[in-house]
Amino acid sequence: MNASLTPGQTAVQSAKLLINGQWVESQTSEWRDIVNPATQQVLAHVPFATPDEVNAAVAAAHEAFKTWRHTPLGARMRIMLKLQALVREHSKRIALTLSAEQGKTVADAEGDIFRGLEVVEHACSIGTLQMGEFAENVAGGVDTYTLRQPIGVCAGITPFNFPAMIPLWMFPMAIVCGNTFVLKPSEQDPLSTLMLVELALEAGVPPGVLNVVHGGKEVVDAICTHPDIKAVSFVGSTAVGTHVYDLAGRHGKRVQSMMGAKNHAVVLPDANRAQTLNALAGAAFGAAGQRCMATSVAVLVGSTKEWIPELKALAQKLKVNAGSEAGTDVGPVISKRAKERVLSLIASGVEQGATLELDGRDVVVPGYEEGNFVGPTLFSGVTTDMRIYTEEIFGPVLVVLTVDTFDEAIALVNRNPFGNGTGLFTQSGAAARKFQSEIDVGQVGINIPIPVPVPFFSFTGSRGSKLGDLGPYGKQVVQFYTQTKTVTARWFDDDSVNDGVNTTINLR
Repeated sequence: MNASLTPGQTAVQSAKLLINGQWVESQTSEWRDIVNPATQQVLAHVPFATPDEVNAAVAAAHEAFKTWRHTPLGARMRIMLKLQALVREHSKRIALTLSAEQGKTVADAEGDIFRGLEVVEHACSIGTLQMGEFAENVAGGVDTYTLRQPIGVCAGITPFNFPAMIPLWMFPMAIVCGNTFVLKPSEQDPLSTLMLVELALEAGVPPGVLNVVHGGKEVVDAICTHPDIKAVSFVGSTAVGTHVYDLAGRHGKRVQSMMGAKNHAVVLPDANRAQTLNALAGAAFGAAGQRCMATSVAVLVGSTKEWIPELKALAQKLKVNAGSEAGTDVGPVISKRAKERVLSLIASGVEQGATLELDGRDVVVPGYEEGNFVGPTLFSGVTTDMRIYTEEIFGPVLVVLTVDTFDEAIALVNRNPFGNGTGLFTQSGAAARKFQSEIDVGQVGINIPIPVPVPFFSFTGSRGSKLGDLGPYGKQVVQFYTQTKTVTARWFDDDSVNDGVNTTINLR
């Protein structure tokens, strides 16, 4: 296949563009290395597509929409059924490539694919998801009904941290609704994404319905400003997400932009101690902290501040190694640049007076000395004015704040500008109900550290973590990828009584 890696592969390949059903070599002069973050091995080269290549991809999607929009629901659904079967069949092979290019463990890579696969499975329900509404006899002999119709060419811009899940959140739902799609994967790790796209073609997605371009800011801006693109979906950093939302919005497009986070876990004294500590360590340090829903702040209430030594001991037991190695808990961060940023933020925490309970800066992994490794890092004594609290670190760093009361904890979470996810650990139903009612965050977990909803619902970040009012999957994304047309109809037979001229706006 175009993008797969084989064990021990040494030949460096190039990632290709997909335009009108054909894999093509870019004619660009600008390329970037795709690097294994554990070894620094160059796995492939990715092109930064030229303006003509982006235009060709959009033109192919625009032309394909003319026929794809009329493809019966059943035919679209059957393609999704085949796609989910193919993804399930090839998931282990894709996970190996994903682990090599992104750094996460193979088990976590399989989870990345599975959470995207759930959305593909939900897309198989498009027959009911895209239904309109009908009301009979809204006036004398008048019926009103709605149609949910595709909007045209859509585009998706995806991040490095979930190169399988996020693309599978986007293009299957867009095309099953009758749209065509232009996908721009992360330039840091597009190979596993391309493997999924190949499976979509094998499943029967017609030429031009799904297209792929690669690149950086210039390609992103071209997508956001292209007159034939009707909607843009983005997942990534706050800085880029804000830019995408503003630029695409000013050019008349629908936009959903899922951005940064600072997710808090509030721990009450009655919480199950062992389960809570395990949840905090897994959510903070899993995937090297590179999840937008990672728990990066623990708010310990009352006597739970005494749990810090146990949390430290648990974090110390986690194994830092290459994601390909068995038993690895924490793999490398995506790049040397990312590692430098994490290290600088850890240093700022020390400088600003936080207590460094566990320092992961000097981790060395035998056999992978050049890897971008940062070990689990734990701070206590953190205050809300420190950079390690105000900025998203996106590394295996957990900061601990302590408060005396539950109300203080809720107020602290609500003051933070981000609203992606939060969790409460307690055995009190009353406390849980108060928390879910008063907390101003889009996704809430009760004894769940990473409360990403299943696809029957929608991803619902809020405030500084989300721009646009509709989420990237579930019922909300069907609204995003379709437009509602309302039809009001009256039919007459030959024997109908002539009502005469009606010059009012009333139906009668």
